[in-house]
Amino acid sequence: MQLHFQKTPWDLYAGVGYSVLTSVVLLVLNAGDLLAVLLVLFVPGYLLLAALFPGSPIPEKSELTWIERIALSFGLSIAVVPLLGLLLNFTPWGTRSPPIVATVALFTAGVGYVAYWRRMRLPPERRLSATLYLSIPAWKEYGLLDKGLTVALAASATVAAATLAYAVLVPRPGETLTEFYILGPSGNASGYPTALNVSQDASVILVIRNREYASVNYTVRIDLVGVQLVHNASSGSDETVEVNRTTWSTVNVTLANDQNWTRPYTFRINSAGLWKVQFLLFRDGSLSSSYREIHIYVRVT
Repeated sequence: MQLHFQKTPWDLYAGVGYSVLTSVVLLVLNAGDLLAVLLVLFVPGYLLLAALFPGSPIPEKSELTWIERIALSFGLSIAVVPLLGLLLNFTPWGTRSPPIVATVALFTAGVGYVAYWRRMRLPPERRLSATLYLSIPAWKEYGLLDKGLTVALAASATVAAATLAYAVLVPRPGETLTEFYILGPSGNASGYPTALNVSQDASVILVIRNREYASVNYTVRIDLVGVQLVHNASSGSDETVEVNRTTWSTVNVTLANDQNWTRPYTFRINSAGLWKVQFLLFRDGSLSSSYREIHIYVRVT
């Protein structure tokens, strides 16, 4: 069987189609990590080279040979994808997985269109071409040594592919942790309610993200702690001393690995003074000691 392209840019169709299909699988099904290897390591660079060098590998025209094209495709992909991630870091979407996948897909579609436009402007005989012959080898014609080497090579390739698939699909757990933090009412790490009037409504946003590589049962307890500033003569500094404590509310939530939970929390303090609004995170029903703790000090007048 023979595979050939020149008049019709089947390689461009395959590259753009692969990028779009893989991106849909990653974004919609949240799967397909093995498919994403070529999306990151090869396809963007190949389509970019196709846009820059649309012609056949003719030495006198300073075009690329296929060996150079394939090698540069890997190198350009490794260079381009991090640059796209760096640009995303300056946007509101940030460097999360879905924006990166969508950006890579848009980039490949864009350079794929440019590559198509440039190649189709060339005469058919000058367009990039390749021919691949697929045939079943005549096994009986091989000698014993050749048969042994062929079997060993096939076994090595199978083991390597299986190892790569296992490494991609079943990643080894890294450091386990739980992210627990609060945001201001606008959703940023600023604008926290630190100065209020008596009985004035205030709000923050609670965020938990499970990175424990397992499903975890969390308990969030919000306490209002009355504090006083006491001068420590030995250290020469003021210290906060807890005067009283009241538990406002308790929330239970179960999160799978890499799942996050966000909840706005509104409160009011009915007495003047210095207060600490404390957010305690417990896990797996153990309430003897908190797993994470965050707080804000609020001056009420």
